[in-house]
Amino acid sequence: MTAASEPARGAGVTAGSRSHRGDARAKTSAAATFALVFGVAGLFSVLTAILAWLGLVLGIIGIILGIVGLKMARRPGVTGRGVSIGGLVLSILAVLIGLGLAAGITTFVNNENAVDRLQTQVDKLRDKID
Repeated sequence: MTAASEPARGAGVTAGSRSHRGDARAKTSAAATFALVFGVAGLFSVLTAILAWLGLVLGIIGIILGIVGLKMARRPGVTGRGVSIGGLVLSILAVLIGLGLAAGITTFVNNENAVDRLQTQVDKLRDKID
């Protein structure tokens, strides 16, 4: 057959009788997607050091969503296992870095010598400005 003699693609098939491919496709778990979003946001927040507390909270939420996303990915017709794992890893990193920053800041503040050195530096800078 030549191309001219072949019927047009979809000819003779009404619009209502076509099968919808979108229905058969697996969908990514919303929890997995949100785990990734919260993991990235938590990691960026922690790395700013100013918003470390927010990053810690976002990281904890991301861990919870990552676990839920992994459980949901086991269901038939639902994907997102890789996205969940990525979100879980980033969220765990955010929590670990946030806890490390909190421990470091707490240790620094509770060390009188370090606080005295910092106060001395601030006083020297004030004297230079005046």
